[in-house]
Amino acid sequence: MAQTEWLLLLAPVGSIIALGFAAYLAFSIFKMDEGSDKMKEIAEAVRIGARAYLKRQYLGVSIFFAVVFVILLVLALMKHLVIFVPFAFLTGGFFSGLSGFIGMTIATKSSNRTAAAAMKSLNSGLRVAFSSGAVMGLTVVGLGLLDLSIWYYFLDWFYASHPIPIGTDKITAITSTMLCFGMGASCQALFARVGGGIFTKAADVGADLVGKVEAGIPEDDPRNPAVIADNVGDNVGDVAGMGADLYESYVGSIVATSALGVAAGLGVPGVTVPLVMAAVGVVSSIIGTFFVQSKEEAAQSVLLAALRKGVLASSLLVAVISYFLVRATLGIEHIGIYWAVISGLVAGVIIGLCTEYYTSSGFKPARFVAEQSLTGPATVIIGGIAVGMMSTAIPVIVVGVAILASYFLAGGAANFNLGLYGVAISAVGMLSTLGITLATDAYGPVADNAGGNAQMAGLDPEVRKRTDALDALGNTTAATGKGFAIGSAALTALALIAAYRDQVALYGKELDLSLMNPNLLVGLFLGGMLPFLFGSMTMRAVGRAAGKIVVEVRRQFKEIHGLMEGKAKPDYAHCVNIATAAAQKEMVIPSLMAIITPILVGLLVGVEAAAGLLTGATVSGFVLAVMMANSGGAWDNAKKYVEEGHLGGKGSLAHKAAVVGDTVGDPFKDTSGPSLNILIKLMSMVSIVFASFVLSYSLFK
Repeated sequence: MAQTEWLLLLAPVGSIIALGFAAYLAFSIFKMDEGSDKMKEIAEAVRIGARAYLKRQYLGVSIFFAVVFVILLVLALMKHLVIFVPFAFLTGGFFSGLSGFIGMTIATKSSNRTAAAAMKSLNSGLRVAFSSGAVMGLTVVGLGLLDLSIWYYFLDWFYASHPIPIGTDKITAITSTMLCFGMGASCQALFARVGGGIFTKAADVGADLVGKVEAGIPEDDPRNPAVIADNVGDNVGDVAGMGADLYESYVGSIVATSALGVAAGLGVPGVTVPLVMAAVGVVSSIIGTFFVQSKEEAAQSVLLAALRKGVLASSLLVAVISYFLVRATLGIEHIGIYWAVISGLVAGVIIGLCTEYYTSSGFKPARFVAEQSLTGPATVIIGGIAVGMMSTAIPVIVVGVAILASYFLAGGAANFNLGLYGVAISAVGMLSTLGITLATDAYGPVADNAGGNAQMAGLDPEVRKRTDALDALGNTTAATGKGFAIGSAALTALALIAAYRDQVALYGKELDLSLMNPNLLVGLFLGGMLPFLFGSMTMRAVGRAAGKIVVEVRRQFKEIHGLMEGKAKPDYAHCVNIATAAAQKEMVIPSLMAIITPILVGLLVGVEAAAGLLTGATVSGFVLAVMMANSGGAWDNAKKYVEEGHLGGKGSLAHKAAVVGDTVGDPFKDTSGPSLNILIKLMSMVSIVFASFVLSYSLFK
């Protein structure tokens, strides 16, 4: 067996290690103290609501997958697709949904345990919440590697004894087929992100506007009918949605890089590097989790340093091991590809630090937004938008430098395809430590739910102080995670566009990508517009759904006698049902638009227009997503800053103004913004899958 074949075995081994360690962490969490009966009751209510939402969502999504499966099967029978693509579409969606479901299940079982651990110490609470997030991160990378490994080895076996598609060799046939697999994961991710985002922000906005601003009661007050729906939303949007989102990024970057490696003439070694690098990232992420420890000091800087140690340790391990991997697989003559990996890793770290600067209350931008609350909600909103717009500069420059560096370091000056492979491998480098990066993100909703559990269960104020410290950090790490996700999405989308060009070439068509091509220009304009249209649709969806929650909370405050005095219990389930129904209804049109648009543009204006659509959407979607995520994070932490006692503290006019800013930022950072990185990748995946069909029936040949 050749050396590269031995190394490829590390991919399935890495998936088993990731899933095994995730299982170990999960069982460790289950053994921890669940707290009092009241804490268990609250956690169970959130669990039931989250399961009910996902059950309803998965039922609707399964119908969509069944319809698309039939369409893909018909296209395969018409010879527009390889027969395996419809089935791989199902497995991609299944594993994406499964990773989100597992992460959400662990998160809902960890919130009360985190609150109980926080009764002992801050570090104990951090360890439980972070372990829960690590289960999410390792499940995503484990299932992603498992899916890819199964299909790679199956196709390798199949094409060894069956005819290879015309115009390809064995490894080209494998990678071009696998390239189509990410569409299932992308579709599931979009539904999870959009639906979960609408649910969580409708409940959050409704609870805050009526509870905090109108009634003047604290956050997570048990008298608020929307408080359970708000906690449910944290899990279905920020855990299940984020898990499905980054599963799709992870798988998409690996399959795009593999296809480009073959196009660059690297053969099996070009496929080996991204798969094995992902396995190296698994081990590095697991080692990094042991570096996350905190002293008993409820300061965000201390907690942030604890999480940063874990991420940096993982990144350094990947940086060191990748050198030997690239040298052993591709040889010293291609060592520039290693430096492309480093450029991706460094870009990810810089984008994370930049996001932290613009969203953390420890720095000037978020404090500037907080100070604007002294003059009312309007200036808070103006300040938050201004901060978000300013925050786009550094990530765009960093991604631009990473693209140029990875392209030329990999050898793009001599071999165009090799340069594109370098860009793609930089995205894999950025995502290689996803196991721990996602852990620092997914831990936030657990800490948030723990604070709600502590408040509703009437625990000692010191416990709430500790969970608030964890939650405030969670806002920053979540914003950092979103910056990381959209940065990797930009690089992955660029790799997918290059893979689309190669896929079209396999069908005998050379794309004319000259800026003087009017079809391309039309596509660029359409693509530049699409993220704004998509963002508008999702923002309006949140607004409509939140309006229904606001009306219901007001009704219960008015009609349930004794509720405000704490003598009667609100109807939590009704708010959960309203948010669930609204989210399922509102997510359909934006999601379908993302899937149908690239096919229609290709059929009506041509494949060059489709390439322009993907390029325009990548550019504007990347910038808009960064702006929305950072504006939302700044508004959120500005509110937290006021609640800590600054500028008048809780209950002041400044606090009410900051809450209004936060409610505007909620759909920015948790619905529309994060959905955009899926939008730009999903359109590329759809274009690749339907390339043959579009070429055959397009009005422009």
